Amino acid sequence: MLLSKSLPVGVIMAAKILVSLGVVVYALVVPLLEINASHVFNSDWPPHARLHEVWQLTTNCALGVLSLWLVWRRNDIRLASVLGIIVMGAVLFAHMLEDYYGGSLLSGNIERTILGINLVALTAAVVVFMALLALALDAFQGPAKRAEQ
Repeated sequence: MLLSKSLPVGVIMAAKILVSLGVVVYALVVPLLEINASHVFNSDWPPHARLHEVWQLTTNCALGVLSLWLVWRRNDIRLASVLGIIVMGAVLFAHMLEDYYGGSLLSGNIERTILGINLVALTAAVVVFMALLALALDAFQGPAKRAEQ
């Protein structure tokens, strides 16, 4: 049965790299784009909104560090993938609900589209897809092989 066979090391390495690339997006790129006058230091934002922004960035960075530790030290691709899906899936969820609370992905510093899709939404979707792919790859190695690692 295919599910009981181990995958080649290269496939597992690919899953680890997929998760790690997602972490780079939400724990490094996003903070670099938001720790500036358009977000964290935006004097037009109420202080409480800026607090929430710093809280979100800190939480995402901490989850990113945890995910990297899970993938590279504990070989736990599943949990690290789920954390990436939660972080970036939440971006997509907030985008879907933005009409209800008056939010927007447009921030002043990133307002680009690719094929008519907002770049932020596209990036979040790609990270979620990469995490789902890593989950699928990990699922094929089976619990016995996972326990050996």
